[in-house]
Amino acid sequence: MKELQPINQNVLLELTEDKSEQTTASGIIIPDSAKEKQEVAKVVAISNIENAEIAPGDEVLYKRYAGTEIDFNGKKFLLLPYSEILSKVVVTESI
Repeated sequence: MKELQPINQNVLLELTEDKSEQTTASGIIIPDSAKEKQEVAKVVAISNIENAEIAPGDEVLYKRYAGTEIDFNGKKFLLLPYSEILSKVVVTESI
């Protein structure tokens, strides 16, 4: 099986598509090309980055227009530099 392995300080994120149809208040359907770009995704793989603060399986927030979108094996991915990751999404218990 083929898989993508990032190199040169890059991170591979898996994008999930929003399947819901969005409409305006007046009922106009918003085309996919006009929807806001997603900024949260799941880490699939990272290159050999010393002291990386993320790992495969983590959910991260990244810069809006960062990276290169890739279609591979029927899935959508985003390949971007590690420096474009803004935050790791963590679940905390509310007190």
